[in-house]
Amino acid sequence: MRIALLGYGRMGREVESAAEAGGHAVVVRTDIDNPDGFNSSTASGCDVAIEFSGPEAAADNIIRALSLGVPVVSGSTGWLARYDEVVGVCTKKNGSFIHSSNYSIGVNILFRLNAEMARMMNLLPGYSPAIEEIHHIKKLDAPSGTAVTLAGDIARLHHTYNGWQKAGEKANPEKIPVASVREGTVTGVHYVTWTSEADIITLKHEALSRKGFAAGALLAASYIATRKGVFTMEDVLSI
Repeated sequence: MRIALLGYGRMGREVESAAEAGGHAVVVRTDIDNPDGFNSSTASGCDVAIEFSGPEAAADNIIRALSLGVPVVSGSTGWLARYDEVVGVCTKKNGSFIHSSNYSIGVNILFRLNAEMARMMNLLPGYSPAIEEIHHIKKLDAPSGTAVTLAGDIARLHHTYNGWQKAGEKANPEKIPVASVREGTVTGVHYVTWTSEADIITLKHEALSRKGFAAGALLAASYIATRKGVFTMEDVLSI
């Protein structure tokens, strides 16, 4: 694949390393200093764009790529208020698009386990959920997109809950508390706990490096490069 990297920070560089190791070519790199480096001329040489540009720039970068006829893998979080707008552009342009709050294959297994746990707990009174996520001090959004996805799936599948709230706020029995910790250079740790008077059940995922995120993004890029439509990592992994 010939890849455009929209966002050339830590994740962009990790994707570049993984892409080159896998025999792919990164032909365009843009960041805050050269956003116009991806244009009608350079886009013509790209099979797919992988976007990790951050919450402020993500939607505009995705829309630009779709408008130029390039499939997009988006990994930025914190911009999903514009998700429907992006999907509308993708549909209008007959394009290809996938967004995930986390491309790690392990995290996507966690998403599946979390959903199954929520379905079971919906039938078992007495357990209450909570989520905690830990990341490095430079992470811009809190809670993480992964934590928001986990909470959203619980709220969707458990009749007691209709959303989430930040831990420490006045407790609302209809909201799932989500705690965010920023420390050191932690790549990412997520806990989902269900607590009753008798016991605690915990689901945990810990990322040891960014390599898993990059590998999943490239897998998604290979999947959508020859397809049309809006996809999820469930489609890519068939889980």
